[in-house]
Amino acid sequence: MKRGSIFEMDGIPRAGEAIPLAMQHVVSMIVGCVTPAIIVAGAVPGGLSSKEQVILIQSALVIAALSTLLQLFPIGKKTGFAIGSGLPIIMGVSFAYVPSMQAIAESYGIAAIMGAEIVGGLVAVVMGLLVKKIRVFFPPLITGTVVFTIGLSLYPTAINYMAGGVSSPDYGSWKNWLIAFFTLAVVTALNHFGKGIWKLASILIGIIVGYIVSIPFGMVDLKSVGEAGLFQFPSLMHFGIEFEPSSCIAIGILFAINSIQAIGDYSATTIGAMNRTPKDQELQSGIVGYGISNVVGAFLGGLPTATYSQNVGIVTTTKVVNRWVLGLAAVILGAAGIIPKFSALLTTIPQCVLGGATVSVFASIAMTGMKLVASADMNYRNSSIVGLAAALGMGVSQATAALSTFPTWVTTIFGKSPVVLATIIAVLLNIILPKTRDEEKEEAKKKIEVEKKLEQDHREFEK
Repeated sequence: MKRGSIFEMDGIPRAGEAIPLAMQHVVSMIVGCVTPAIIVAGAVPGGLSSKEQVILIQSALVIAALSTLLQLFPIGKKTGFAIGSGLPIIMGVSFAYVPSMQAIAESYGIAAIMGAEIVGGLVAVVMGLLVKKIRVFFPPLITGTVVFTIGLSLYPTAINYMAGGVSSPDYGSWKNWLIAFFTLAVVTALNHFGKGIWKLASILIGIIVGYIVSIPFGMVDLKSVGEAGLFQFPSLMHFGIEFEPSSCIAIGILFAINSIQAIGDYSATTIGAMNRTPKDQELQSGIVGYGISNVVGAFLGGLPTATYSQNVGIVTTTKVVNRWVLGLAAVILGAAGIIPKFSALLTTIPQCVLGGATVSVFASIAMTGMKLVASADMNYRNSSIVGLAAALGMGVSQATAALSTFPTWVTTIFGKSPVVLATIIAVLLNIILPKTRDEEKEEAKKKIEVEKKLEQDHREFEK
């Protein structure tokens, strides 16, 4: 392999350049990758054992690494239909699935999540194959509404964690709130006043500082670290696989949404760092790869993954698109995943520290949705779509007894997580409600532009 620049896709750069740039990607996303696993483990009635929590975290890291490597180095590229985009993208366990996974874990257990993930992965494969036709149903207004609802739905999780965790005997104590707000203050200060790695790793640094401060309060128990092994691969189907219909529908819808959301991350990467729009073949191969990696991930006990926007931000800011740099980041993640002591250490982080660190992440998710929504003209029609979708989605999920007379599957799909109901309502209203003349003209103009781009991409592909 020839030597290459960090600003080129191919070629191996110097280790002195590659290692710090790879670590920058790792520290910016590792907390986001393992936190959903910790939250889901706590949602299971009675909680998972410390050993099984470690396995869930291990699997999250390993599957994030494998999914990233598949995106960076596609399979079957020479055949004309690749699995994986070939673009500089980092994959990790997504917070978008957390509200639904919590509901499924509470009612049916981890096995039902794994079964639903397999179905969701197959949905993503279909979305990838039909991406050109389906993406019209998910303009920025709709994806923004969905992302905004995801952020809102995660707020109660963050607050419960800040209070110490619902199952904790000292839930709501002043110690929990003190440490949570201290952690939040560190993260916020670094986000606004920090520079370079201090800003990029603000959440990780906040957790480390909060963790150290919580030790004198007797909140850290390292017993599980001592009991954990030194080296272990994720085992096949450790949690089992169960295809519970309502869980499969709920997660399947989220996979469809995330498939469209991935287009935004692919586009942001190529436009921001490579001065071009993504080719349809890259989008198709990337989403199909995303689906397949999640099917495989479910068999290895990994939770659903998605493209990581914070890493897209790093790529577009630094212009470092070298696949070997991002590949090294994936290898570091994978190595961390096969060391049980590292995963066990993560399970010892007090919930109040996690809550203080992640509440800003959830706020950021909601604001990202708001930015997408604001990119559309907020006339009466569009305001109605966003307002009604968010109101009904959040309202039904918050009113716990609202669907009590309906069958259990209805509650699982529509009542436990606001995201599914908000998505369905937003898509339907966008189809049904009449558009203004200006919107119709703009849509027709965009359609012509898309057709021209498809024709141009086809000519380039033929060459």
